[in-house]
Amino acid sequence: MLHNKIYALCDAELLKKFNFSVLQYIEHIKQYNIIYIQYRDKINSLEIQKQNILLLKSNTNIPIIINDKLKLLEFADGLHLGQDDIENMVGNNKNTTIKMIRKKYPDKIIGLSTHNELEILESNNLDLDYIGLGAYRATNTKDVSNILGDHISYLAKISTHSVGAIGGVKLDDNIPNISYNVIGSGLLK
Repeated sequence: MLHNKIYALCDAELLKKFNFSVLQYIEHIKQYNIIYIQYRDKINSLEIQKQNILLLKSNTNIPIIINDKLKLLEFADGLHLGQDDIENMVGNNKNTTIKMIRKKYPDKIIGLSTHNELEILESNNLDLDYIGLGAYRATNTKDVSNILGDHISYLAKISTHSVGAIGGVKLDDNIPNISYNVIGSGLLK
């Protein structure tokens, strides 16, 4: 059976919980077919985050996506934004925000989290490279109220962008219409 590609979520809190350094994480994920690594860090200073992004970049040949931090985009290959993040930028307008980011960083990868049909239809009109869609399942690493389950395949089909399944996704999940499985703690167990 052919499985979806893996979009690795390198979360600083998970690394701490599982007692992994960034270098140990890099070594550990070499066994997987990773297409992107998203670095998410809500606990360290911007300087440490920058150092970790540069460590990931210098020790892999995988594009590094920074989560939410536009200030760190110059050091990464791309940026992933949540719905709340994008609404708090440039005048509360998603289209204006994405256009501004594209103008300043034309060659960067840009992704956006989505959770329902309306957000997907809105994202279809944005200059994005991919969307994250979920949550697929309940997860114990994040409080999620909207579980899509098998409905995720229908929703993914209406997207004009590549789609990564987020939330409770496992390595061996083969979800129709999904381009890649976004996996965080599942890669560390």
